Amino acid sequence: MAHQKIQSSARESFGEFAPAFVSYSEDVVFGDMWRREGLSLRDRSLITIAALVAGGMTEQLAYHLHLAAQNGLTQEEIVEEMTHLAFYAGWPRAASALQVAKQALDQIP
Repeated sequence: MAHQKIQSSARESFGEFAPAFVSYSEDVVFGDMWRREGLSLRDRSLITIAALVAGGMTEQLAYHLHLAAQNGLTQEEIVEEMTHLAFYAGWPRAASALQVAKQALDQIP
């Protein structure tokens, strides 16, 4: 069964500048890896958000928050996840992530 291809933000960001990176992002990361049957897309979004928050990588967070909403996570669940992570990943990282989330999630209808 063919899955709908996720178009990554890499295409928009890097287009012809880094076509191999775009291809790996869309075909391998969001194609093969995100479509493995062992976890749901919702669970993969939870894990990815946690990894980004824990690593302080807020530059990629807005994209993944929008994807998480498409994958069924609610704003309340995302905020709860980040609040929980504050104790494990650090208060400043969670606070920075919540700032990104507040802006990103306000844009979702």
